[in-house]
Amino acid sequence: MRVDLRHNPSFAAARVALDPGEKLRAESGAMMATSSGVAVESSTQGGLMKGLKRSVLGGESLFITTFTAPGGGGWVDVAHHLPGDIIVAGVTTDQPMSVTRGCWLASSGGVELDTRWGGFKNLFGGEGGFLVHASGQGTILLACYGALDTIELAAGESVTIDTGHVVAFSPAIGSQIRKVAAGVLATLKSGEGLVFDFTGPGWVMTQTRNPSALQAWIRQMMPGETGGASGASMLGGFLGR
Repeated sequence: MRVDLRHNPSFAAARVALDPGEKLRAESGAMMATSSGVAVESSTQGGLMKGLKRSVLGGESLFITTFTAPGGGGWVDVAHHLPGDIIVAGVTTDQPMSVTRGCWLASSGGVELDTRWGGFKNLFGGEGGFLVHASGQGTILLACYGALDTIELAAGESVTIDTGHVVAFSPAIGSQIRKVAAGVLATLKSGEGLVFDFTGPGWVMTQTRNPSALQAWIRQMMPGETGGASGASMLGGFLGR
């Protein structure tokens, strides 16, 4: 599998070149185009219950689309439903990763996705209490809202990140969640809510925009019962959910 990124970081798209018979799994609706002869199949990948778990708890699509290259090879173009960056990373048996809600875009056939409980410390975070755990061996494409950064933490080094800006992190890294300001009034004044405290060694990927803030802004621009319904409809169409 070879990945060529285009139009990044603002409106990134990825062209994935596949060898004969090679497979690519992608989020439902992520496909832009394919070369001639590429087979397309949609399924829950592991049964209905696993699909529901991944969708309801992990924030990913219920169905996963599998693309299989024909005898001469082929390619698949994929893009995220939000404007932003795409990053290509490797997953190995020794180096799995935890991916937050809605940030998995696609991966090679050797990467296994599972939804795991992130612990009570993650329950009230902007990304929810469940994380998508990527393991196995292969390539993974992660997408974000805005530009994507990676923070490398040495042993004992710490960083504080707003929950809505976290994309993925190494499972071995230490993390806890807390309110950024003491008390409800202080939280409202600061405009901030909950944050993650990460402690190395390990890495954290972040996005420069917060999808939850976009949702809140659209609702704010369309107040009232009628406007609220219109805002929800617009938001659903924009986010592709």
